[in-house]
Parts: sequence; structure tokens; C-alpha cells
Amino acid sequence: MSFFGKQNGNEALTIFAQYMANNMTYEELVRQHPGSLVEKIVTEVLNKNSVEVHFEMQDDEEWAVIKLHLYEEDKEMALRLLSEDRWVLQFGYYDDDDEFIELLQPLARLEIDLIPKGLQRVMLKVLTSEEGLRLPGNFLSR
Repeated sequence: MSFFGKQNGNEALTIFAQYMANNMTYEELVRQHPGSLVEKIVTEVLNKNSVEVHFEMQDDEEWAVIKLHLYEEDKEMALRLLSEDRWVLQFGYYDDDDEFIELLQPLARLEIDLIPKGLQRVMLKVLTSEEGLRLPGNFLSR
């Protein structure tokens, strides 16, 4: 499986090809193409039989999160919803020294609008109730 897989209009494949051809860093990929990564996460999540939306906290920050693990490539992508309707793209990978690197990119309204309203509502429910949920993937597309 390629990093991005096949998507609408092959946009994500094009972005990945640019990444490979230009030797773009993961940092550049996350900053310059967050919409493509959001689309990848959403596509994968909606195609799953069941999806887990987790509640997590660290220090004084709390969020709801859906994660996509790419085990073959040791990568993790996630969408986080924080308070005040703040959305963040998370991209994690292992570097050459086998250290886990986590990149966080705040999302603009354009990228947030790529997230189906059903998924947005479920993530808001998880954030406000502080309890995770497991739902059918197709339920989240509504």
C-alpha cells in the first residue's frame, strides 16, 4: 500500500509523487498539503467497518481524536478536535534514529470543511463528554 493510496482525482498520489521527486520533508508535506492528508484520513476512516474516536488529554489540553496507523511504513496520521473548534492535523513518524516525531498543523476552515459533518459532530460529542466512542465508519459520513 502506498503512503496515500488512491483518492479522488489522484490528488494525494500527485502530492506524494511531488514529495518523492522533490525530496520534500514530512514537515513540508504537513505544512504545504494538509488538505490532502485530511482527505486521506477521512477516506480511510469512512471505509472502515468501525471507527474509534478517542478522548485524550495532555497537560492542560484535551481533544477528541481519530487515528490512522500505517504500520508497514511506521507512520500515524490523526485529526484532533480541541476546544473552541480548533482542529489539528497530527502526523507522526520514526526518524533515522528510531525516535518518534510528531508534527502538528492547525487546520484552516478550508481543510476543516473536508471533514464530514457527521464526523465533526461525533468528535465534538467525544470532546464534550470526555468519553470515546466506537461507531460504524459509514455512520460518520452523514
